[in-house]
Amino acid sequence: VKLVESGGGLVQPGGSLRLSCAASGFTFSSYTMRWYRQAPGKERELVAAITRAGGNINYADSVKGRFTISRDNAKSTVYLQMNSLAPEDTAIYYCHTRATFADYWGQGTQVTVSS
Repeated sequence: VKLVESGGGLVQPGGSLRLSCAASGFTFSSYTMRWYRQAPGKERELVAAITRAGGNINYADSVKGRFTISRDNAKSTVYLQMNSLAPEDTAIYYCHTRATFADYWGQGTQVTVSS
């Protein structure tokens, strides 16, 4: 199983970024995919989750209305569209899945929101 995130970077407050997570090594369409983030000095937190066919989506309260999770099962990729970014969104963002009773994580992509 391999998860590779991309799309992070430095953005000004109010800006947008789109994160991508390319998955391989498992049947992507069979598993829920999640985005987590970890800010310096804080615990890793769940940002958003999307079920296999996208029929059930959940968000952390802190990102509702600003972030959108989506997936393309044909491309084995999950996305996180982040709008109206604020400094408190600064963190390393990780892609996650739990497949065959094991947890898998990507290497993370840094998102920094600063003027």
